[in-house]
Amino acid sequence: MRSRPHLLALATVALVVLASGAVAPTAATSSGPSDSNATLVAAYPNPVADGDAGEFVVVRFPTATNTTGWTLTDGTSAVELPNRTLSGTVAVTSTPNATAARTDHPVVALDGSLGLANGGERLRLRAGNRTVGSARYRDAPEAELRRFEAGAWRPLGATDRDPVRTSGGEATAFVLPDAPNLTVETLRTADERLLLGGYTLTSRRVTEALVAAHDRGVTVRVLLDGSPVGGMTDRQARQLDRLTEAGVEVRVFAGPYVRYAHHHPKYAVVDDRALVLTENFKPAGTGGMSSRGWGVVLEDAGAADALAALHETDRTARAATPWRTYREGRSFEPAEPALGDYPTRHPPERVSVASTTVLVAPDNAADGVVERFEAAEDRILVQQVSIDSRDNRLLRAALRAADRGVEVRILLSSGWYAEEDNAALSAWLNRRADAEGWDLEARVDEPSGYRKLHSKGVVIDDAALVGSLNWGPTPQTENREVVVALESEEAADYYASVFESDWAETTSRSVPTALVSLAAVAVAVAALVARRIEFGGRDGVVGWQP
Repeated sequence: MRSRPHLLALATVALVVLASGAVAPTAATSSGPSDSNATLVAAYPNPVADGDAGEFVVVRFPTATNTTGWTLTDGTSAVELPNRTLSGTVAVTSTPNATAARTDHPVVALDGSLGLANGGERLRLRAGNRTVGSARYRDAPEAELRRFEAGAWRPLGATDRDPVRTSGGEATAFVLPDAPNLTVETLRTADERLLLGGYTLTSRRVTEALVAAHDRGVTVRVLLDGSPVGGMTDRQARQLDRLTEAGVEVRVFAGPYVRYAHHHPKYAVVDDRALVLTENFKPAGTGGMSSRGWGVVLEDAGAADALAALHETDRTARAATPWRTYREGRSFEPAEPALGDYPTRHPPERVSVASTTVLVAPDNAADGVVERFEAAEDRILVQQVSIDSRDNRLLRAALRAADRGVEVRILLSSGWYAEEDNAALSAWLNRRADAEGWDLEARVDEPSGYRKLHSKGVVIDDAALVGSLNWGPTPQTENREVVVALESEEAADYYASVFESDWAETTSRSVPTALVSLAAVAVAVAALVARRIEFGGRDGVVGWQP
């Protein structure tokens, strides 16, 4: 421990250094070239515009600051800030008219031409001869904002929403294909507002419910993805044409200013109720003709308002393109109809919900799921289409729970597009569980009562998570997704009963032998090549690290 005289001496030196301006901080104190306080927050170097019109740098002034004599420089040229007092967070730019359409911050015009290189810059904010703040970026993607404090690029306009926790209420828990009419029946009850946020919409019944609501005077708005995997189908184009012709507002995310890889949620706001699903608005999904999915209708005005606010934020984004504009000159993909017919083995159930938390990706959903896994005490039941890798963040959180003694069950899809990878992952998880002594088991499903598993549901103790979040890196960090976390023993037990039924239909540790053999050979060959025949346990079972 240092003595008091030494500490006093160090403090004195520090004060002298700070007073002299020898340290180059991002902020100092108040107003004027010799006494300054500002931080470089973000830069937008690569607009999709002729001459890069609309470039800007975001600067935060925590206190009122006179910027007379201030400059922003990249080391080779400098532009002057205005001779005025600035406060709060502002966007400084040489093209204020173009910038105003790209930011919600107050726009401040610079004296001179601000030219931000797409390949990268080191920016310095200077008060007179003193550097107040500095920041650097490299390789600017089109239409993305560099957030210096986060050290990350984000699409322009991407949100940073917090989870919304509500007071709960009554709800109807249901699964598909067992309740093929519940979605459309819920939509048909709208009196004031009907806001639909989805990935795709090909259901004629859903379309007619939206048109009928519009004809009754209900405010109806639809927001969808403009580039679904495999392309937009001609069936969807016909439904959206029908909606638009009826006067319903339809927008799709498309163009250079798209701020998410995909708009992938499945929800609707129906007056003061919220409908949240794992399935798309199509016959194979909400129509009950193919997929196992989970859904819930929440009689919860707080949840409905949270989703309505999200819908408004997204539909007013620059990339939310009116359907008529989007479809000009486009052709669409042929669609194969879903024709399945399945019995109701699990009827909907009324449940009480103590509270609901509305989570959205990429803002907070993955963090919210991990947080709940970290707090799990008894059980985690996961029903997912697939899990992209052993290092998946959500999977690792589930494994940490298993390591604490939590019962973990993971049921994955046997769909042709996922079966081989799911089989290999399930085999690895089961070997891992055996080696570590965990109460964990993974299976690839054998559909009974549905054609394919498409749900993205989780039961954690006495809570259930229902929504669109697939377990891959893009859904967690690049997609718009919606998940509701229901604090409800009744809801958790309802979905758990469906899970257990689906689980029971699947042979214990069901993994196709041929697929496992092929996967094992591939893993072994890759390991031998990469490690030059350095053996270290059975498929890496020894020495698990959380």
